[in-house]
Amino acid sequence: MGYEVSAFTTMQILKSGAVYFALVFGTGFILGTIRTLWIVPRLGVRTAELMEAPFMFIAIVLTASWMGRRLGNANGSSFRLAVGFTALALLLAAEVIMGIALLGLSPAEVFTKHDPVSGTVYYALLGVFAGMPWLIWKFGKQDAT
Repeated sequence: MGYEVSAFTTMQILKSGAVYFALVFGTGFILGTIRTLWIVPRLGVRTAELMEAPFMFIAIVLTASWMGRRLGNANGSSFRLAVGFTALALLLAAEVIMGIALLGLSPAEVFTKHDPVSGTVYYALLGVFAGMPWLIWKFGKQDAT
């Protein structure tokens, strides 16, 4: 007998993952526009991306905390991980679409054309993004106001 996920739970996961993705992606889109237009020409790509990273980390933590309060404690670790990985899948799809549409990159180039230093930080933030809903739940941050 396996664990079955109800259609309602699946829809909750998809909806929560989409909201989490949209809020963090929206923040990243705004910060990325500022970075590209004003910071990169003055300081270079690496410095600009490294300057943006702490703001994205804060956006991830605040959004995951807000989502945690919104979801409550009824949903456990599997649910939270599913929300994080759903949001990550949406983020990676959006990155590919934006890279192709705005920068003319191939799907592979979207993930290989990063600076070695700031790209490593970017990939670490992707992991943080996927895991943060679970971490917030695990350590009880969703109750903080």
